[in-house]
Amino acid sequence: MTTPDRPRSRASGPTAPAPSSLTRSPFESDTFTSATFVTVGHGPALALAAVWLLTRVGMLVLLAGDSLGIGGVGHEVQLLYRYWYGLFADGTFPPSDPTWQYPPGAGLVIMAPGLLMPWLGYTQAFIALTLLADAAVTLGLALADRSRLTHGAWYWVCALPLLLHLPLARYDVQATALAVLALLLLKGRSPAAHRLGGALAGLGAMVKVWPALALIGTPRGRTTREAWTAAAVTAVTLLGVLALCFSESLGFLRQQGARGIQIESLGGTALALAGAAGIWPGAPEIRYGAYEYTGPYVSTLGHLFLLLTVTALLWLVLWRLRATRWSDATPLDAALAAVLLFTVTSRVISPQYLVWLLGLAAVCLTSRRTVMRPVALLLLPAAALSSLAYPVLYAEVVAGTPVGLTVMVLRNALLLAAAAAAAHRLWRATVTPVEE
Repeated sequence: MTTPDRPRSRASGPTAPAPSSLTRSPFESDTFTSATFVTVGHGPALALAAVWLLTRVGMLVLLAGDSLGIGGVGHEVQLLYRYWYGLFADGTFPPSDPTWQYPPGAGLVIMAPGLLMPWLGYTQAFIALTLLADAAVTLGLALADRSRLTHGAWYWVCALPLLLHLPLARYDVQATALAVLALLLLKGRSPAAHRLGGALAGLGAMVKVWPALALIGTPRGRTTREAWTAAAVTAVTLLGVLALCFSESLGFLRQQGARGIQIESLGGTALALAGAAGIWPGAPEIRYGAYEYTGPYVSTLGHLFLLLTVTALLWLVLWRLRATRWSDATPLDAALAAVLLFTVTSRVISPQYLVWLLGLAAVCLTSRRTVMRPVALLLLPAAALSSLAYPVLYAEVVAGTPVGLTVMVLRNALLLAAAAAAAHRLWRATVTPVEE
């Protein structure tokens, strides 16, 4: 007979040390957490709601104008998503469409605005559902903060607008909501919460793959079995239903496998710098719905980044095997570290990837035991620079001007630093022996 996971006592084994014992950074101290963020950031529910409303209205205003920088941020919903919606209505996933590179569960998000279309147009319905997912994330974080005097909800509410209106015109908020709610449920003690959290992570994996990483840090034993089994059953069931109801449900694999080096990735920045130095003759062109670099060594660099992604996966497996100390923050910290590692080794780092990272950082900040506070702070300027890269200065980025290069170098340097810090701090908090 199996028994539920229980926190280890001092007598039964080592426990995770308090964050202050892991670092001398002021960001880890109880003074920083309570005095700074509780008094400044953890206000009453009405204040949080007011800030959410004001910032989201501002994002809506920007999207209504949609003329910032190169403009056209909303075209993906207005044209591409709306076109895909029509195909789904005919019972098929986009056949041989190079811009469709998403798991079949993404079709559910694209089809969901149809529920509101008797009253709203497609674009308006999509934005309304995105705001609803945003509100669900805020509510979930606020409930987690309330009992722990933490500040995850304030981080999410104030950080997401750094990406301007982009989050409202992509479906990454919906995917992030699934991962965030899954992690919050996994913090609970009941088997039902663990299963529901696993189911949400499995659903998220079918929507955009990366939410599956929310389960990388679940405590060994019953919690892992419950969550991982629920995730697998949910993903397989959904895949089967979609395969029966729609044709071409796995067509995205062809498009995704052929992706090159997008200009906003770390590899793209390296090629841009080489081009500016006159040692690489390639140039960007639109492929698979985005600007990618073409020219010599691009394929080799793409394979190198795939190898780095595999290396990141192996490191995560090694971490899980070696980890000996678990706290309530470990699953949250592991999820953020994992997604950061997969982000920086990706051949594609679109600006909306920051939505995922901000959401996971916000979940980490719902625990006083998290070691990811400095990582969360690094992600704030990274998000702001992502908005400069797209849409504000996107023409400069594509052209490879000094301004565009500077923005991309700074943004990607921050992401690389955040990934390295997250991996290091996770390992030190859970694997490295604690000095007596």
